[in-house]
Amino acid sequence: MTTSRKKTKISVYLDPEVMQMLADFAARRDRSQSMVAEAAIASFLSPDDGERREAVLARRLDQIDRRITRLERDVGISIESLAVFIRFWLATTPALPEPAAKAARAKAGERYEAFISALGRRLAQGPKLRQEVSEDVDGGAGS
Repeated sequence: MTTSRKKTKISVYLDPEVMQMLADFAARRDRSQSMVAEAAIASFLSPDDGERREAVLARRLDQIDRRITRLERDVGISIESLAVFIRFWLATTPALPEPAAKAARAKAGERYEAFISALGRRLAQGPKLRQEVSEDVDGGAGS
């Protein structure tokens, strides 16, 4: 026969909102309110509670840091891609005479729509540029 420790009954006053939260939580977990309250109090009084919370916070901050690092990399790739394109376009595209410029402006809307469609397809299914660009590119390798 095992000996069980007898639990002590206490009375506490809870705000109606807290009481409702306790009842809802206990019902969702299919546990008694007493068991949930006891576990919450034990957790609150635990000496390592602060350490656990700090560890959870540190993990979340690490995740955010990794996401920000990826975001910075992606923005850097975008800016460099745009700069390379603009330099290339300015260096290789001669100015058009006025009659040809009017025709080019008329064709620009159609070409822009084709560009937007291609970009949409690429974003929806193709590999992303950031996946194609290696961070370990050696400036002199392969040239």
